[in-house]
Amino acid sequence: MERTNCDVKLNEKRRLGNRNRRFTFLEQELANSQGALLVDAADSSNIRLVRALYDALSARDSHAVLKLVASDLEWWFHGPPSCQFLKRLLTGESSASSSDSFEFVPLSVVSFGSTVIAEGCDAARSVAWVHAWTVTDGIITQVREYFNTSLTVTKIGDSDSDSDSCESEITPASSDSGRFPCVWESSVSNLAGKSVPGLVLAI
Repeated sequence: MERTNCDVKLNEKRRLGNRNRRFTFLEQELANSQGALLVDAADSSNIRLVRALYDALSARDSHAVLKLVASDLEWWFHGPPSCQFLKRLLTGESSASSSDSFEFVPLSVVSFGSTVIAEGCDAARSVAWVHAWTVTDGIITQVREYFNTSLTVTKIGDSDSDSDSCESEITPASSDSGRFPCVWESSVSNLAGKSVPGLVLAI
């Protein structure tokens, strides 16, 4: 059977169409992987920022703290009022020599977009703590502090797409959080040596 000029053009179009679809697919895959790299870089940058804050707090370097934290930092607290050590550190009410000074040494730090979770414990005082920091444009704008509380973090939708319109909410751990995936759970709350309440943080 003899191929006509029309058949040759049609076959060439199909071949180019398939090649273009492959290139489009490869471009999409590359864009997705670059997007993931950007998210990982942002997460990594946010973790470095929070670790720098803990270093500044340990050194009692108020100038460094001021560079890392927004002047109108939003602070939430759950736990015994006597454990408001972070507030006293951030406001200058506590000094390294005072009897109520507390050293925040994170045992783990993880990031979920703009939310950075750090946890640690002080076995001598029988307290465990979790901080949920919010980083916006390279500055810490919010902290949710939990003392002697078991925290479970769940993710609702895409928290990076519109963080201003969907703020994190605290809900009781007994609520039906089965609909939302658990992305993190505190592991040191049991080191407090006593039964502690549980909460769910939705991000």
